[in-house]
Amino acid sequence: MSKISWRQVSALALAAFFVAGSLSNIFAPGSIYEEYLRWGYPHWFHVVTGSLELTTAVLLAQARTRLWGSALGCTVMLAALATVTLHGEYGHGVPPLIVAALSIVVGWIAWRKRLPSLA
Repeated sequence: MSKISWRQVSALALAAFFVAGSLSNIFAPGSIYEEYLRWGYPHWFHVVTGSLELTTAVLLAQARTRLWGSALGCTVMLAALATVTLHGEYGHGVPPLIVAALSIVVGWIAWRKRLPSLA
């Protein structure tokens, strides 16, 4: 029986969040589609966002690419935070801020794991 560490669980939970987010953006229901238009993005931009989120999830799921996934995920969430902030939708800014912070933590853990031991 293998042991799964909390580090792995946190990265996989974050990947699952990005899978769910990607699906809701790629197959955007009317409300999400309308939000993108209201924010001034082109009609196809929800697919770009969903694709970036899906790429993030794939990168986060593998230990060797986790650092890249964390960086991409943090970038996507900071862009989302900037969008809602610029449009005065401050209440919608909390989830991307939390996910960006979690992406930084997962990335920091992945980065530390790559460092050679100093002992």
